[in-house]
Amino acid sequence: MKKILCLVLALMLTVCCLASCGAKDDSKLVMATNAEFPPYEFMEDGKIVGIDAEIAAAIADKLGKELVIENVDFDSIIIGVQEGKYDFAMAGLTVTEDRKEQVDFTETYATGKQVIIVKNDSKITKADDLFAEGANHKIGVQLATTGDLYCTWDIEDENLGKVERYNKGADAIMALQSGKVDCVVIDNEPAKVFVAQNEGLKILETEYIIEDYAAAVGKDNPELMEDINNALKELIADGSVQKIIDKYIPAE
Repeated sequence: MKKILCLVLALMLTVCCLASCGAKDDSKLVMATNAEFPPYEFMEDGKIVGIDAEIAAAIADKLGKELVIENVDFDSIIIGVQEGKYDFAMAGLTVTEDRKEQVDFTETYATGKQVIIVKNDSKITKADDLFAEGANHKIGVQLATTGDLYCTWDIEDENLGKVERYNKGADAIMALQSGKVDCVVIDNEPAKVFVAQNEGLKILETEYIIEDYAAAVGKDNPELMEDINNALKELIADGSVQKIIDKYIPAE
């Protein structure tokens, strides 16, 4: 009997431990991002900072939760949210029809645009040059970003050129400098940072495309989606979001 009792107690303890390990900490709000996208998210003194980080912190504060930011590869963000690994994501995420099939998006909180970075002496002078028949340019992009998606659809799939994909925007810029690609298509804000940090590069005046940014939440978590979206709407309405954006992107 003693052996049976000990076995039962051991099994109960194991079950309790497993339940404890598998239980989600409701006091925390886990956000996925990729800290390679200044000024929306980037590393500073070993900490993830930027527009998305501050807006997320404000959302968490409204919900009475502790924000935890996970820095992951960009191409793993959507699937991580979809699978419930992260509560939500903010990473300069553009709302696209394909992504809307995988996750739900909140209210749009910022508008961005994809631009084209070239060398100062480049023969590419406008966006239309990328679509010219026979141009066959090599275009650098960050893997799984909308720059990658749009260039794939508009150029590579139409046999107008080749898309070279890199894990980081900075790697695409290095490829441009070394002549491995003819241009880089990336969001305007990090583009400005890259051009400021690297001599001999410029941003073309004509943008590639205009896009909207929003937070992503799993489709199986409608309550959290509503909570985050309501908090975000309040932060937009009271001017908090714009104040954060203006902090990182001063009016020109």
